[in-house]
Amino acid sequence: MDDVSPEPRLILLCGLPGSGKTTLAKRLARELPAVRLCPDEWMADLGIDLFDENIRDRLERRFWEHAQDLSRLGQSVILEFGFWARAERDEKRLGARALGLPVELHYLAAPVDELCRRLEARNGEGVPGTAPVSRELLEEYVEIFQAPDADELALFDEPLLGRRG
Repeated sequence: MDDVSPEPRLILLCGLPGSGKTTLAKRLARELPAVRLCPDEWMADLGIDLFDENIRDRLERRFWEHAQDLSRLGQSVILEFGFWARAERDEKRLGARALGLPVELHYLAAPVDELCRRLEARNGEGVPGTAPVSRELLEEYVEIFQAPDADELALFDEPLLGRRG
């Protein structure tokens, strides 16, 4: 890597639990560098139930404001929200564009059986900042998750590092 930092960018990580978002986010944060904002970790550190949707929504709104402030200061930011809905991804993409920022979407997908295997291992390890997710809960999530298609992915900038999906 050379000494010239790339222009600040917003990176959205999209995927179901167990898809590898945190692993990729940590690597990208080191390599770019970027500030990584992960609601699960913050909620766990603060002793908040990871399934408290009201708190999660409030925290994600605060993180979005913080991400915009950081980008104005020249810092790249990774939002590790999961971005299950197209509307959420559109909102952040358009918000980043309004600030003149490149915006990447990294969609991480894996078959349900693989996600279950990873989640079972993670649940057994008791990794801090992670919620235990059963197969039944994951299958409910699969039903509401809106995976980005090729047309949507084309609306985002090419990643500087890593992979898009």
